[in-house]
Amino acid sequence: MEYDVVLGIDLGTSSVKILALQQDGNYYTYSEPLTLLHPKGGYNEQDPEEWVLQTFKAIRTMIQKFQISPATIRAISFSGQMHGLVALGENGQVLRNAILWNDTRSAEEVTEIQSELGEDYVDTTGNRPVEGYVLPKLLWIKQHESNLWQQIRTIILPKDFLRLKMTGKLGSDYSDATGTGYFDIRNGHWSESVLKHFDIPVEWMPPLMEAGTVVGNLSAEAAAATGLSTDTLITAGGADNAMGAIGAGVVWPNQIMSSIGTSGVILHPEDQLSLNYSGQLQLERHAITGAYYSMGVTLAAGNSLSWFRDTFAKKSSFEDLIKAAQQSPIGANGLLFAPYLSGERTPYFDPQVRGGFTGIANTSTFDDFARAVLEGIIFSLKDVVRLYREFSIFPKEVIAIGGGAKNAFWAQMQADIFSLPLKVPMVDEGPGFGAALISAVAAGWFTDIKEAMNVLVNYHNIYEPIEINQSGYAEGYRAYRQLYQRLK
Repeated sequence: MEYDVVLGIDLGTSSVKILALQQDGNYYTYSEPLTLLHPKGGYNEQDPEEWVLQTFKAIRTMIQKFQISPATIRAISFSGQMHGLVALGENGQVLRNAILWNDTRSAEEVTEIQSELGEDYVDTTGNRPVEGYVLPKLLWIKQHESNLWQQIRTIILPKDFLRLKMTGKLGSDYSDATGTGYFDIRNGHWSESVLKHFDIPVEWMPPLMEAGTVVGNLSAEAAAATGLSTDTLITAGGADNAMGAIGAGVVWPNQIMSSIGTSGVILHPEDQLSLNYSGQLQLERHAITGAYYSMGVTLAAGNSLSWFRDTFAKKSSFEDLIKAAQQSPIGANGLLFAPYLSGERTPYFDPQVRGGFTGIANTSTFDDFARAVLEGIIFSLKDVVRLYREFSIFPKEVIAIGGGAKNAFWAQMQADIFSLPLKVPMVDEGPGFGAALISAVAAGWFTDIKEAMNVLVNYHNIYEPIEINQSGYAEGYRAYRQLYQRLK
């Protein structure tokens, strides 16, 4: 039997992944790698045209590999890496490489925003200015690339550029817009006051829409390049964290989501707008109409494990490292690791702090170091959970996606350190699956996104906190809490 299919395109940093969801609930995935460019230390860029080429290639290969009839593909939606700056000229041409979320060149511009707008900025946007946002990147271009600045006519986000190339239509969704640093979160539009203060034309910004909005059909050019039909519906899509939450079924205020990728995220759904966080937690529009979410971000979660492997155990797999960590007891025999390899965002907002090990003894083993790295990553996320509790947010469960969910040992470690039961979705494809669910609504399979989640998002591997482990980790976390003051 041939089922209808929808696609979720997850435009990440290291790859673009396509998830093909059949109407019977089965799915397939395929990805193509992306090139990360480092022109200078702290610079992180990508060629937007490569996003398009690799996405089209991934779609063609997936159709062929899994023998999917193009005529059965009804709708496409997107999940995209947040905060990336794509500058277009008068004819829609790309003016420079995209400056990505993890680019740190704009520290001076962040200071400029803070000193000139202060708390008014937080009150307008719901967030503190940080290097990851688009606004400081724009100010950096204005300061350092003045010739290019004069050529800019449009500023869009990564997945929105990809969608533009597939439909010919400009736009951005609210969930991605809140990560630019110039979105008025109270009133739901681009902030003219912030943009005008820095002499940035509001006309550069694309029209805003909800994540599930059908923007049109696949263009003839994109259809020819992908092998799909021009009858395929294209929706706006949303930011990767919002889509990851949808794909994991994280929509209720008694939940938090733990996501370990390159960075680490603790996300909390908000059923109404609250500015009580005063910028200590990021506040964003959700990809669900009328909903919001807050989140704390740690900058080097999975990246810390990658660094450890590449530096000390190049021939080892990540599974090898976790097996080694299991040979060391809770607390890693007194060894502690602070994962501040790229500075730290939540809760310190300190781009200058750097990580380190402490408690090294002549008895410390490789297994202890591996265990300390895993514990340090989760301790950094515990800092975010602790901050939520200071704001009287007491979640009842954790939904885990990403690297921290795929290994039972590391998942149990999260449950024990957070002192919360932890569930792992059966479809651990977070953002791509969330985008596919948005597509499924557009295709008419469901009336709304919550119905889609109720039917298709299920869980397995529920981890309950183990009491004896909790006390051991609590002692380690108390010591970890002292590390920042030593390292800053």
